[in-house]
Amino acid sequence: MTNTQLWRALARNTLISIILFGALLGLLWLVETYLLPCGEAGRGLLLRWHDSAWVVGIPASIIGVAYILTIRDPKNYTGFFAGIVMSILLGIQFLLQNQYDSAFLFFFVFIPFQLMSIYKWSRSKDDGGASFEPKFLDTPRLFLSVALLLFITAGDFLIMSYVNYGSLTPSLEGRAWVGLLLNGFLISSSFLANYWLIYRKTDSWIYWFIYSIAGIGLFIFLGNAFSIVLFTFFLVINSMAGIAWIKATKPENMGWLKKNP
Repeated sequence: MTNTQLWRALARNTLISIILFGALLGLLWLVETYLLPCGEAGRGLLLRWHDSAWVVGIPASIIGVAYILTIRDPKNYTGFFAGIVMSILLGIQFLLQNQYDSAFLFFFVFIPFQLMSIYKWSRSKDDGGASFEPKFLDTPRLFLSVALLLFITAGDFLIMSYVNYGSLTPSLEGRAWVGLLLNGFLISSSFLANYWLIYRKTDSWIYWFIYSIAGIGLFIFLGNAFSIVLFTFFLVINSMAGIAWIKATKPENMGWLKKNP
């Protein structure tokens, strides 16, 4: 594909994302208007236009879906430009929500990762296309990746426990540890998903799947109805992209899934 075709694909995916989110927001407006309790009791349960962080999250989510739809094609590096804009917006959103661990991650980790992805993916044309092929990790790197997932989760749990509660061991009262643990998995899985995308590892979509599940669980715990719907939407989009990459992975590139002869 030419660069023009790649950018057109990004523009098309952005338009698709806008239409999808327009339909989603319209559906949520209908539910909030006609199915939820009338007046103040029902207003703001799904659509929180009074919340500046929530408002910033809408364009972030639209651009984020365009990003995922675009990099569903392992040959299209232009999606990472959308990913950078998404990361900036999400970083601002998390700052507004006082979630400093997530804000730091998006500003100082994800944006550099996405710049690295643009560099590596755009240069892949020079090797005849071999680098376009998605691959699973080999077994040693799989175990290292899983260990890193657990390490980052535990580290985020301890740090945010101390920041929020002044203790490394939050009280079980109110089940605060559940939210901290789910947030830890949200951070660690998104870190690994973005990292392995740089090297076109199909495993990255496993981590996007974990990210979506952790997000659904976290917002069920927090009672945020809109974010539950949003992360369910992400789960569907990420699963579709993951299936596309798995289908594009050749038998010799199955890594830890490769059958022993």
